Amino acid sequence: MKSKHLISIAVLFIFFFPGKILATSWAYPFVVWDKYIYVISDEYVTEIDNEIGHVTRYSDMEQYSGNFSNAYMQGTKYYSIKGISTDQAIAVEGQNGQYIKANREAEYKMKSPFDGQQGFIKIILFSVVGIFFNVLIYKVIRNNASNMKRG
Repeated sequence: MKSKHLISIAVLFIFFFPGKILATSWAYPFVVWDKYIYVISDEYVTEIDNEIGHVTRYSDMEQYSGNFSNAYMQGTKYYSIKGISTDQAIAVEGQNGQYIKANREAEYKMKSPFDGQQGFIKIILFSVVGIFFNVLIYKVIRNNASNMKRG
């Protein structure tokens, strides 16, 4: 009976707790294009040049590679702006046929969920969870083995 309760608690823990640990918070809305982060401004542009790409993956919770965005859905198109190098800014297709300027910020680097002080806490939490599951599995196996000896 105890092992059933432990398994129930473990399943609930897996489904609800890790999502909170791994959630990402963003300082600003952005798109990634050609391995660089472009921060969305509040400036609209009208001098659009060529289509240069599109959002390949959207998430407001996790970080991805490619033309990723935390603000625009998959398929949203990117354009070069007439007279401005893509090293400085690009245009992102917005609503109602408008284009929003996105200024190049920095090279886009995937961050590990275990970076920094919060990463240290995550490592400790995952270690505790790992130990918990090892103990749980050991107890279930031991309980099953003793039940087999009796029966």
